Amino acid sequence: MDKVIGVRLRKATEIQYFDAAGLDLTVDDYVIVETEHGQELAQVVTAPGAVAGDTTMEQLKPVVRKAEPEDLQRSQELDLKEKEVLLECAKVVSRMNLPMRLLSAEYDFAGKRLTIYFRAADRVDFRNLVRELAGQLKVRVELRQTRPRDEARMLGGCGRCGRSLCCSAFLPGFVPVSIKMAKTQNLPLNPMKISGVCGRLMCCLAFESDYYQMMKDKLPRDGQRVAIPAGEGRIIGSNPLKETVMVELDETRVTVEVPLADIGGGKPEPPSDSSFSPLKPATNEE
Repeated sequence: MDKVIGVRLRKATEIQYFDAAGLDLTVDDYVIVETEHGQELAQVVTAPGAVAGDTTMEQLKPVVRKAEPEDLQRSQELDLKEKEVLLECAKVVSRMNLPMRLLSAEYDFAGKRLTIYFRAADRVDFRNLVRELAGQLKVRVELRQTRPRDEARMLGGCGRCGRSLCCSAFLPGFVPVSIKMAKTQNLPLNPMKISGVCGRLMCCLAFESDYYQMMKDKLPRDGQRVAIPAGEGRIIGSNPLKETVMVELDETRVTVEVPLADIGGGKPEPPSDSSFSPLKPATNEE
């Protein structure tokens, strides 16, 4: 049976999918794959499985082979060489007084192509830098200006939760994140609390946004009157994750937390534009 594996060429790159080509592979194995820049060493990050989505086996390139110890040793040698090259490049950048901050350098597996990533506030004319580095290193040199999120993924770090950044740990790619997602989850709209180390909105805001929106459509709105076993009252809050609402009772002014299933039988206020009826338990049916 045809199997597909997901691999990463680098720790902070997007997952790419290849045909396992009948090889017995597991997560964390290293393989040699064919890319647009030639053969590259990659690490398996998803276990072999069936084709997902609209992808077909014909669209996937097969894994060339499982990596040998010599391949891993060459990769380590290239890692050391990249660090040395980055230091040399930094000296040239300083001498040319270019307004750029170098982040990382990457050789292809053949060692004939060097990609240098950098951050800069504006566009930088680095043509002279490329020419000098190419002449000095005797390889093809390419410079790429990154965005704030790419920089965070590349350098890594810890988020506000105390764990490794999602983008550098497991996210296959970036998804659009909006301030509306924070509002849907009743999070404080303080930029300092909902922004990541990259200065942009945290990627994790998108993880539960759809669920919160679904539950908000299902739960009664604040201010609606409902009847619960303890009496009648008014909704003053809700907890979408627990599927409960906070009800302030009319007689005692006590606030109680009630499961959504316990709501029913109260005196409704005049009809509103909401499709939710405070007289019946909420369902997915209109």
